[in-house]
Amino acid sequence: MFTGLVADLGQVVDVERSDGGVRLRVASALSHELSEGDSVAVNGVCLTAIAVDGGAFSTDVMNETLKLSSLAEIATGSPVNLELAMRLTDRLGGHIVQGHVDGVGTVTSTAPDGFSRRVTIEAPPRLLRYVVHKGSITVDGVSLTVSGLDDRSFTVSLIPETLERTNLGRAELGTTVNLEVDVLAKYVERLMHGRSAE
Repeated sequence: MFTGLVADLGQVVDVERSDGGVRLRVASALSHELSEGDSVAVNGVCLTAIAVDGGAFSTDVMNETLKLSSLAEIATGSPVNLELAMRLTDRLGGHIVQGHVDGVGTVTSTAPDGFSRRVTIEAPPRLLRYVVHKGSITVDGVSLTVSGLDDRSFTVSLIPETLERTNLGRAELGTTVNLEVDVLAKYVERLMHGRSAE
């Protein structure tokens, strides 16, 4: 479980691809807080540290995760948003984030708005149905508030802190981002309709 408050901007230092999936090695100052078996969110995807050494950690990304997330396109040198799993004693500064990415979206516009930047992301209808104006959404592991919404996309406003501390500050037209919708919306749908969400 995570909160969507990025703790460090790490860097992918190695990518090993095979038929079984992808092994990533990520350099980060957070590595000294990780042990083998610990959960860590990488661009919003909950992964498990399988080795920790030399200021970096390694993790495996299975094929199912590659199908649903932008980690399929990850390359050596890519900056990645990192968050360690929440402790029960932590403040919930963002919102409840599972690290179970629901799909990807595409940045369709960015524009300055005073000291912030407005970023519009196109998303599939199966995800947009869970998005509400002023509600929470996770973009590449960052807990954000929806500031605009239409039938094809949603908009978020990024403050300078977010622009500086996360890879969203580098987002441009065409950037693919991981999306996790609010899990509470999915539970409500399940209870109201008595069926699994699509």
